[in-house]
Amino acid sequence: MKKHILLLALLTGASACNDDFLEKLPQTSISPEVFFANEGDLALYVNGLLSMPDMYGTYLNDQSTDNAATTGAVEMKVVMTGSPSSQTITGGWDWGRLRNINYFLDNYNKAAATADVKAHYAGIARYYRAQFYLEKVGRFSDVPWFSKTVNPGDEELYKTQDPRAVVMDSVMADLAFAAANVRESVTAGTPGKWAVMTQYARTALYEGTYRKYHSELNLQASANKFLETAATVSAEIMASNKFSIYNTGKPNADYAALFNSQDLSSNKEVILANAFDQTKDRSQNVNSTVFGDYEQAPSRDLVQTYLMKDGTRFTDVQGYQQFGFVKEFQNRDPRLAQTLVYPGWVRAAETAPYILRLNKNFTGYHQLKGYINSTDNVILNSVDVPVYRYAEVLLTYAEAKAELGTLTQDDLDKSVNLIRARVGMPDLKLAAANGSPDPVMVQKYPNVTGANRGVIFEIRRERRVEFAFENQRFNDVMRWQAGKLLTVIPEGLYFSGLGKYDLTGDGVEDIILIDKSKTIPDEKEKEKNSLGVVLIYYRAGAIGEDVTVYLKNGNAGGTMVTETAVRKFEDPKYYYRPVPQKEMLLNPKLKQVFGWN
Repeated sequence: MKKHILLLALLTGASACNDDFLEKLPQTSISPEVFFANEGDLALYVNGLLSMPDMYGTYLNDQSTDNAATTGAVEMKVVMTGSPSSQTITGGWDWGRLRNINYFLDNYNKAAATADVKAHYAGIARYYRAQFYLEKVGRFSDVPWFSKTVNPGDEELYKTQDPRAVVMDSVMADLAFAAANVRESVTAGTPGKWAVMTQYARTALYEGTYRKYHSELNLQASANKFLETAATVSAEIMASNKFSIYNTGKPNADYAALFNSQDLSSNKEVILANAFDQTKDRSQNVNSTVFGDYEQAPSRDLVQTYLMKDGTRFTDVQGYQQFGFVKEFQNRDPRLAQTLVYPGWVRAAETAPYILRLNKNFTGYHQLKGYINSTDNVILNSVDVPVYRYAEVLLTYAEAKAELGTLTQDDLDKSVNLIRARVGMPDLKLAAANGSPDPVMVQKYPNVTGANRGVIFEIRRERRVEFAFENQRFNDVMRWQAGKLLTVIPEGLYFSGLGKYDLTGDGVEDIILIDKSKTIPDEKEKEKNSLGVVLIYYRAGAIGEDVTVYLKNGNAGGTMVTETAVRKFEDPKYYYRPVPQKEMLLNPKLKQVFGWN
């Protein structure tokens, strides 16, 4: 018992690591022979490596994408609006977690345990190492591959980067080993076989599409190898019949239930969940930051991506660019109203519908995904977060097959169309999608070509809609070589000009936009609507003026605008980040890539 307490303390201390060097770990405090004596020790160490996304890491990270506007200094916006260099972009070059993982992999065989037991724990560690390196490759492309524990002063610490191809082959080998050896039955809240398999398929799709669309890597010839792995692994998960899309026949509620549930442990769609329970001293909520007027706010471009309820394109509707809030939510894919606040939505403890609060530099839209509509603190702080969903497996399968050129209608029926069925949306038809590619998507993704162009666009739409605000969009935009999308400054609600507007959908005005030269009257002097409710006043004008709502055309109306700083995206440079200058000084063998200095 004392040894286990010491081990836990050492692991806890090791998590706070120096970014500059690969730090020493517990081997200097206790010998590996004692450290790794049996299966209990292996489990204790590997459980200490557990790292999963929580609410903050899931529902607040689309600020770096075209899904949201942000007032925060998020890195992608800083890069596009500033003069970034290795002196100003300094994050990400940290290796402490890798050293913890490699130390385990160097020593786990010392334990007195059967081969399959040791292989299980080694598989979990290699799964964590693959995740670690996928993040590093996504940020820097070429990075040094360390398969063993490296100590300060070791010559290997000062080597140059290994090529991306070498690193990713090693990542895939780690995931293949993990998929073959990690147990299916594991402690609740920890990754088992199917979580590992989902990460395996995700990684293969990421790298396959990245290589296909990024010519600067000179790796296009090997793209299909990864796409085939993505299709094969996802098909294996599908064939297991262990999972299914959560669908109880409630198209206006089932999707949202994935993100506001107190317990996802029995949900057949959730492959791995991060569980929270305030009564067990594990609590978290993001209500105060996710809702839509603190740093991030959903974009109008995202709203326009959702299809009509009948499966037709919203952007094909005449005059859609001048639709106000109430009209643009009518007859839409039900996921829209389960992701964003919709006209008529009622906030907990209120009786009247919520009226959108408009603020400068925000879009006016409010986010529901991640927001828990309750005033009960136990409920607020006890909502589970889905880490891997079966919906992702299905969309990985469909996208990989489409990119390979082997997608069939049967493939769509057992993947995308199961997801659509949850919300009562019509099936995606292969021939129709390819026969009439969306012209809006053609503009967004000009590098997509070939016979499957139309269906690839629709699968991308499905990913954006299904995973909005689940921290998937940034990696999707990066791997599709679509960084130019991020140069468009997000916009918000449309108003035709000054005047009164209904924002709850009952036909009665709720707010009034007045001229910038006017003064908002005292409460007793404000106008009331036909229900006898006082209107909410906003002074409207152009961005930068002394007003409370910024409109594109000032008093003449238009969409709400959030900022004016010009964004530029240097291709391929901004798909990557520089090695921090201080690391270049410590190790002169490191090299900058793609024009960074």
